Amino acid sequence: MLLDSLGLLSFFLFQSLELRMKFFAKKLFMMAAETFSVAALFVNFVSAAHATVMIEIDLSKQSMYVQSSTANFHWPVSTARAGYETPPGEYAPTALERMHYSQKYDNAPMPYAIFFYGGYAIHGSYETRSLGRPASHGCIRLSPNNAKKLFEMVEKEGATISITGAPPLPYHAKLPDASEKLFDGEGDASDILSPNF
Repeated sequence: MLLDSLGLLSFFLFQSLELRMKFFAKKLFMMAAETFSVAALFVNFVSAAHATVMIEIDLSKQSMYVQSSTANFHWPVSTARAGYETPPGEYAPTALERMHYSQKYDNAPMPYAIFFYGGYAIHGSYETRSLGRPASHGCIRLSPNNAKKLFEMVEKEGATISITGAPPLPYHAKLPDASEKLFDGEGDASDILSPNF
C-alpha cells in the first residue's frame, strides 16, 4: 500500500513538474517575443534618431526640400489631387522598394518607392508634366531621376519625413485677378477659367 501511495505521489509530482515546465517554457517564449518586439522598436527608434536625410514636403508649394550629409536638393512634387489626401505629419520610412506596382490603382508603376504610412509612399512618376501641382491619389510623386537619388540617399543614411502645409486651391480653376477684365469681347468666356498648368 505504501508503495502504491509513493507511486501515486511520484506520478502527481511528475505531472506537476511537467505542467510547471510547460508553464515556464510558455513564459520564456512570451518574454522572448516581448524582447524581440522591444528590440525591433529600439532599432526603429535608433535608425530614426540617426537618420541624416531630412525630407520636407510642403503641400501648399508642391515642393520637396531634401537635406542630407552630402547635398541639399529642392524638387517639385505632386501630391493628392482633389478628392484624395496626402497625410500631413512626421514619419520615418517603413519600407523601400526599387520597383513597386500599385495593387490599388491599375498596377501603376511606382519606381524607387519609399513607403512611410500604410500604402502612402514617395516615388518616381513618369507623368513629369504634372509635377508642381496636385495630381496623385495621395502619394508624393517625383521625377524618376530625383526619386532614384532620394531612394539611394535614404537607403544609405535613413530619413525623417515631414509633410506640412495645406493643399493649394484646386489647380483646375484659375481665379481671375481683380485687375483682369472678365470678358473683353475677343475669344470666348472659356478663357476666364483656363487650366493653370
